[in-house]
Amino acid sequence: MASLTVLTHSPPTLLRTTTLNSPYHPTLSILRYAPSNSQFCGLKLSHTSSSSLPSTNRSSSSVKPSIFAKVDKGSKAPSFTLKDQDGNSVSLDKFKGKPVVVYFYPADESPSCTKEACAFRDSYEKFKKTGAEVVGISSDSPSSHKAFAKKYRLPFTLLSDEGNKVRKEWGIPSDLFGTLPGRQTYVIDKDGVVQLVYNNQFQPEKHIDETLKLLQTF
Repeated sequence: MASLTVLTHSPPTLLRTTTLNSPYHPTLSILRYAPSNSQFCGLKLSHTSSSSLPSTNRSSSSVKPSIFAKVDKGSKAPSFTLKDQDGNSVSLDKFKGKPVVVYFYPADESPSCTKEACAFRDSYEKFKKTGAEVVGISSDSPSSHKAFAKKYRLPFTLLSDEGNKVRKEWGIPSDLFGTLPGRQTYVIDKDGVVQLVYNNQFQPEKHIDETLKLLQTF
């Protein structure tokens, strides 16, 4: 008799093991590594006998990873309220009645994120002509956003998603096996419906091209 072993590892170093009876052989071990902003799962086969595995009374139902809904094209954009670079609370509902571009980026001051922010800045007048607002979101603090916006003369709102709560609720995938927060942009129409989801970590300027292309058809 072999065993089905489920391991869950979450920061800082907590490792939980659950052993379930299984009629299959060899042993199937499921390894799950899930830092707060990523998901990476792997499967491996081993020939360890059930007698060599630690026993536990916990059942499989006790292992319940968090599940968040993914925001796709055609879905209603979930509302949120976050602090902007001036410390003011800003809700997504504030922009109802006009298109809005919401772009999630990894971090202030990183080379690619700076390039993306400056590309949005340089095309900001084009966005205004379409009637759209631009909102950038990362996990940086409001004070970090304020310095970032001042340094690069960014004319749009930056919101602080400290703890990555909104990023997780929107189901934004991470890159590089969960080590890098995803770079994802949404175009939301005046009725609050998502019309575009664009993900491209390593070509930040493409986010501006793709969003403008769509907005100019509204």
